Amino acid sequence: MENNLTYTRNGDYLIPDLKLSEQPEKPLGKYGRMRKAYLKEHRPILYNQLLMSEKLYPHLREIDETANSRLDQMMPRLAESAGATEELKARDPMAWVGLMNTCKAQAEEILLAELINS
Repeated sequence: MENNLTYTRNGDYLIPDLKLSEQPEKPLGKYGRMRKAYLKEHRPILYNQLLMSEKLYPHLREIDETANSRLDQMMPRLAESAGATEELKARDPMAWVGLMNTCKAQAEEILLAELINS
């Protein structure tokens, strides 16, 4: 069996010179970073498998994009059901901001349960 790996001697051990291929340097968003932290802490085997197969970054990008698009879809519906209208925004801006913050917190809880921590 032919072995094309090179090794570096470290004391009595030979360590294989492994390198991952270059990944795109587009930074991860909030939800991609949250997913990475979750995988690293709670699912280390899956994290290492994705990392070593070079599928981690595409997975995190997909989670981030999906979470952002779902947030954009959920926010108008949650705001409508909470009564955060343009009239309220003009009449009582602080109440409107409070309702919108509540809606965003609800949407993020849903995203955490369905995408990030699953």
